[in-house]
Amino acid sequence: MRWVWIDRFVSFESGKSATSVKNLSLAEDHFAEHFPGYPVMPASLMLEGLAQTGGILVGEANNYSKNVVLAKIANAVFRRDALAGETLTYTTTLKQLGDIGGLVAGTIHVRDELIAEAEVFFAHVEPEQFQALTGSKENFVFTGNLKSMVGLAKASAKSA
Repeated sequence: MRWVWIDRFVSFESGKSATSVKNLSLAEDHFAEHFPGYPVMPASLMLEGLAQTGGILVGEANNYSKNVVLAKIANAVFRRDALAGETLTYTTTLKQLGDIGGLVAGTIHVRDELIAEAEVFFAHVEPEQFQALTGSKENFVFTGNLKSMVGLAKASAKSA
């Protein structure tokens, strides 16, 4: 995954819920053009951060044995812009998990204020399908930073 839109997990309960945060720095490239003089986080990038949080929740529930891809955003509501300097909190809850995929309900808060919410469906893609689509056998989602962040969140929960 080229772009990671979360900074860290603050809580992670296997098969149930995950919470992550994203600090919005004015130094991020998208703020320069979106919009000059009024830097706001594009809604699509806020959804991507929520989807990354939920996708990891779905993948981890299957022990990372299945490739998980975002298949559908069933519903998304945005209440206000997210501004440079704010911290977004992504909270996801696993509503359904089955052979074909998982449904996650998510919210985005700035402090105690709800600024967006969405339902996201993730599909499980068989290794052959994944290779046909991407030309690679490697699971591009569950490698590197995101998986490591989940481990840190779990370790932190155990020590608390």
